[in-house]
Amino acid sequence: MAISSAQIFRSSRPPNGFFRATTTSSSFSNAQTFLASFGVASRFRSSVAGSHRRWKCESGYGTYATNTQFRTMAVLKDEREERTEDDHPLIDDSVATFQSQVEDKPAEIRERDFAGTPYIPIYVMLPLGTIDMNSELVDPEGLVNQLKILKSINVDGVMIDCWWGIVEAHSPQVYNWSGYRKLFQIVRDLHLKLQVVMSFHECGGNVGDDVHIPLPGWVTEIGLSNPDIYFTDREGKRNTECLTWGIDKERVLKGRTAVEVYFDYMRSFRVEFDEFFEDGVISEIEVGLGPCGELRYPSYPAKHGWRYPGIGEFQCYDKYLMKSLTKAAEVRGHSNWARGPDNAGSYNSTPHKTGFFRDGGEYDSYYGRFFLNWYSRTLIDHGDRVLSLANLAFEGTCIAAKLSGIHWWYKTASHAAELTAGFYNPANRDGYAPIATMFKKHEAALNFTCVELRTLDQHEDFPEALADPEGLVWQVLNAAWDACIPVASENALNCHDRDGYNKILVNAKPLNDPDGRHLSAFTYLRLSPALMEAHNFAEFERFIKQMHGEAVSDLQVDLETMHADVMDEEVAPQD
Repeated sequence: MAISSAQIFRSSRPPNGFFRATTTSSSFSNAQTFLASFGVASRFRSSVAGSHRRWKCESGYGTYATNTQFRTMAVLKDEREERTEDDHPLIDDSVATFQSQVEDKPAEIRERDFAGTPYIPIYVMLPLGTIDMNSELVDPEGLVNQLKILKSINVDGVMIDCWWGIVEAHSPQVYNWSGYRKLFQIVRDLHLKLQVVMSFHECGGNVGDDVHIPLPGWVTEIGLSNPDIYFTDREGKRNTECLTWGIDKERVLKGRTAVEVYFDYMRSFRVEFDEFFEDGVISEIEVGLGPCGELRYPSYPAKHGWRYPGIGEFQCYDKYLMKSLTKAAEVRGHSNWARGPDNAGSYNSTPHKTGFFRDGGEYDSYYGRFFLNWYSRTLIDHGDRVLSLANLAFEGTCIAAKLSGIHWWYKTASHAAELTAGFYNPANRDGYAPIATMFKKHEAALNFTCVELRTLDQHEDFPEALADPEGLVWQVLNAAWDACIPVASENALNCHDRDGYNKILVNAKPLNDPDGRHLSAFTYLRLSPALMEAHNFAEFERFIKQMHGEAVSDLQVDLETMHADVMDEEVAPQD
């Protein structure tokens, strides 16, 4: 199966190669599980007292206080001294003891004070197997206990995949939403919000996937007689994770086109859950646009032998996309260009060993620019069509789409891995601005990954990949903000350490941004027993407070940096 950019490092990175916990001591390296099988719900309250600020879609960047306030270390000290056990009524004695030791332990990194900064809503992805193949809710009692725990630390909501392969599994236009209705009712009763993903791709086969959810059975039956409904590589290998964009307008799905199938599914969902839209429980719909729900080609599928940091392969060799390429070449007046590159290497090639991607290679020739323009335009056109219909189905509700973070080979001229995925972003061209413009056309938010990754870590562990996640994040976020669309994000790895959280915070709330730009929301990947371990849960709660713009009592502020920040504010020109 194709692998999400948010998953590739779980199998390729050395153990603990990324995480550098800065607050846990050796005495807590084997901390007891915070909730054994989540069976102690009585310790936790089910609601949060006090008012709760909510993100409003129409603002674009969220509603927030615009003046960032920096607190002095004396104030932070006073807050630590005044803190009591009542501040954490949901955490047992072992966790309270842990937090006490954490607060007394000097931090190994310097942090910004995010008190008074914009409020960024926090969502948590639910486990992949929350709804089973019969569209039944798995372990509702356990889920209620977990959601109460999340609610207790002011998590704003949860994200859930609505799998096409579950809901429309057996017959066209016969939908079974039963398990999702039970789930949504639980979420509403707990006064949480919902981000819902229209998942038109297969689940399973990726590192970390613990369930398998194929495409609907009636679709796979069509694929047996017409395998060209799937993306295809140069050697003719099919990828059954999602449907090729070549059939977006082809009536090959029992009389319907692919986009008609997607629209009918979304419209059924909107009608079925009207009450949850009307009362605001469903805050956002994320529309799946490709493999792993991401807008990209499935250019690096593990089942075809890809391994990080291979450049991947172009996926345009089904008969429908080849027909589109032929037409584009004829319109251009060069019929001999109706072909994919024959010197682009294979899945695990490196750029410099291919004639197409090497410095000065054919990617920048007349033919190369024609092909890459067509390839990337096909990606953008697919997103344009589906988001247009999503706006029609979900009128009045915020919609979003996910963009993958293909950061390996970012420091080369060709950006080969991005090119095979459909992002025409070589060093001499901005490939994300046209995508952001398309999102703006539909007033869709852009959800981006890998905001917690650091370029230095990539260089240490995989220097040959010439990766630059920080550079990529900066480029994509600014492309979206320049197009005036909201930008949300999620972590790429299971993040439990303060270093990772601090990196997310830095990207979520850029320091001294002249326009006050920041993420519109953040979705944490993913609810799991590991997250609920005492030390991990304490760090997560601390992170949520900072994302919400609240003060934390154990902050170790770099006084020199803080002073410089205050001076910058004092000398900033007034409008």
